[in-house]
Amino acid sequence: MIGGLELGEHALIPMSEIFDKLQPLRTMAKTIEANCYNHARLALSRIANPLRVILPDHRGLEVILENNLWLCVDTFNDDQPIMAWLDFDTRNHNQALHEPVPCKLQLYHMHAGLVMGSALDALGIVLAETLSGNTTPAKNEITPINK
Repeated sequence: MIGGLELGEHALIPMSEIFDKLQPLRTMAKTIEANCYNHARLALSRIANPLRVILPDHRGLEVILENNLWLCVDTFNDDQPIMAWLDFDTRNHNQALHEPVPCKLQLYHMHAGLVMGSALDALGIVLAETLSGNTTPAKNEITPINK
């Protein structure tokens, strides 16, 4: 079950369809550091799109990355959505790759605000280490999602 929708063993529902049915507890404007955003875009283009990333030091939390949506889920609770970053404002990003990227953050869990910053930091670290090739991530830390 994802976001209240049952998934059969071979059923693949696009994340955007599932996401459209969710009602956030809170929506706020945020910015994502340029390094994190750029690493996510590189990983999506070089490794696979979409990607599922295990967040170290955040037991049970994973982020599903797609081009226009990053969804943090609780794997211990049937992938219940915790929070999502979306509506990335990239109009000027190609001219200023070093600038933070404005976006919306939607919270779906009452305690999501406690981990929103550290989860994004952990995501950035995993992506940077994986893309640099200096550190081999733990087995299955980044997983391509087969469509």
